[in-house]
Order: sequence, then C-alpha cells, then structure tokens
Amino acid sequence: MSQDSSNATMDAIVLHEVSDLRYEQVQKPEVEPGKVLVHIGFCGVCGSDIPRCFTKGTYHFPTICGHEFAGTIEAVGEGVEDYKPGDRVTVFPLLWNDDHPACEQGKYAQSDGYDYLGSRSDGAFSEYVVAPTRNLLRVPDGVSLEEASMTEPAAVALHAARRAEVRLGDTVAVFGLGPIGLMVAQWLKAMGAGKIFLFDLLPQKLEIAKQLGFEHAYNSREVDADEVIQQETGGRGVHVAIEAAGVPPTMIAAMQVTRRGGRVVMLGNPAADVTLPAALISQVMRREVSLLGTWNSDFSVYGDDDDWRTTLEAMASGTLNLKPLITHQVPLADGIKALEMMRDQSEFFAKVLIHPNAT
Repeated sequence: MSQDSSNATMDAIVLHEVSDLRYEQVQKPEVEPGKVLVHIGFCGVCGSDIPRCFTKGTYHFPTICGHEFAGTIEAVGEGVEDYKPGDRVTVFPLLWNDDHPACEQGKYAQSDGYDYLGSRSDGAFSEYVVAPTRNLLRVPDGVSLEEASMTEPAAVALHAARRAEVRLGDTVAVFGLGPIGLMVAQWLKAMGAGKIFLFDLLPQKLEIAKQLGFEHAYNSREVDADEVIQQETGGRGVHVAIEAAGVPPTMIAAMQVTRRGGRVVMLGNPAADVTLPAALISQVMRREVSLLGTWNSDFSVYGDDDDWRTTLEAMASGTLNLKPLITHQVPLADGIKALEMMRDQSEFFAKVLIHPNAT
C-alpha cells in the first residue's frame, strides 16, 4: 500500500490472505505528482471480487480490492492542472505502461505488465484511492456517483456488444442476467437490435429485465432456450448469442442457438472447464459460427469515442438505466458481511455498492 509520511489513516477492507478480510485502519495514501487523491463515493462489487477474496487471492498480500468506483477529488499532486478538489470523477482502473505495442494503439487491456487498482494495487474498498490524472473522467452533471461507480462494468458490457457487431434488426440471445448481462441487453437495444432473448435461473433477475422493458425474458429452469429461439426465429436461430454467465451449460446453449454465419461472444469469466459435444462442434463448424472473445474495455487518453466516454454519455442521456440494478448500498464497515453474503448467495443481489459513509 502507498504510505503517507503523515499519521493520517483511513478505513479499509484489507485482504491479508485468501478468506482473511479485515476491516481496519490503514495509512492514507500519499498524493503523488501527476496524480489525485479520490475520496470514494461508491465502489461496486464485481463478480470477480468474490473469488479474488475467498478462493483465488490477489497478486500479493495485503491488498485492498475494489476496482469499480467513482468519487470526489480531495487533493491533487504536483503538476496537476486539469483537475481540482471537488471534481467528481470515475477512474479507469488499469494502469498501463507506455512501452508496450498495444498501448501505442490505445489497446491498454491488451498490454502486458500493467498494474491494476483493486487486484495488483490497492483499490476502492476504502475511503481513498490515488489515481493518475490520465485515468480519470469527469462525471457528467445529472449522473449520480452511484451510477458513475458502475461505469467500469457498463463499459465492459459495451465492449462486448461492440465486439458482437450487432446490426439493425439482429436477433440476439443473452445468457446470464447479472449486472453486466443486464447492461449488455440495454446496449443491444440502443444499437438497434430486434428481438432480444434473455435467459437466467433467478426470477428476481428476470423481473429486473422486464422492469427495464425486455419482454422476452425466460427462466432457464422452465424453458429450453433452443426451443424458444427456434420457435421465435422461424427455425433460423439468433444472429448473435452472448454468454454472460461463465458456466458450461450457457456456453453450450449459446452455440446451439446461433444461426448460420452468426456470432457467439464469450463474456462471462469461466467458472469451470467446458466440454463440447462433438456433434455441437460439427454444427458450429458447418454453420460457420464465429466465436469471439472479449476482455475489459477500451479507454482513450485522447478523448476519443471509447467505451468509457460513451457509457457516461449514455447515463447522462438516459439511454442506460442502471438504478434498477442496485439492490444493496452497504457502509464500508459492513462490507465484509456483504461480500460473504454474495459468496454464500444467502440472499438475492444484483449490484452491490460499498460506500465509506457511516449513514
């Protein structure tokens, strides 16, 4: 953790070892030249944070996790001119090196040897984070810090939707309605997709989908996705299938329902090995289905039309409605209980936000 020469401290949830989470006081990070000190407004819990905390661990210990966040600048380091205390910002958490060929093209997530707030360096399950100015974006007027804290997953969802190259009127299936799956569905609608078929096991997630205006939302325990889609598409299948759950059955289903010349986008982090039946592989080959990977999101330091800026603009315009996804807003002091709840799935949740405020 960055150390401050003063005796200033802050509250944080610190991962000391796998499954060893402690809510404690640590030294407040030092504001370095070219960087700012961000007071955290809200930090979302990513699905990847659960295995990171309880099974896989981080790159070193101790670590403060949390990479989906927005807040208010409290202090600026030497040489910072574009930002000032009081500015509301969200932060691209990937800290890239300029000497990688991918970075020369602005493809920071495709580079090697990068740092990352919340997994390789300390993140935002805390009161404060230090971040470089080039990783910052201002939060537009009218967009709350709750919404802005979801910029990272919404940008990841947009990146996946763009990878799918959805065209006007395309039929699409989305398997897995976690927060990112629900965000993907909204992006697909904004891109002009035709019928969008959504599948999940939990009725509460299907209810959120319907609240967002998606009428073709199905419980995978009650219907066969392939049968539904064949019936709804005249036996042709969907143009695009997006796998957003990361489990073997949904990967197989995504390949089954895709039409000739269609596209399958792998979005969900795999939870287990996937064994594909030979007959399915043969059909995917015969139908010339394209299998597309997607990872992270595009961010530009030059103000280009990247995933992050598009996401913030969509929040400001109302194109992206993220508030219905928020099921929990938890004080930092209760954050460990929230993480354990998500691990145990002891109650329903969609998007869980942790904040450092006592009330």
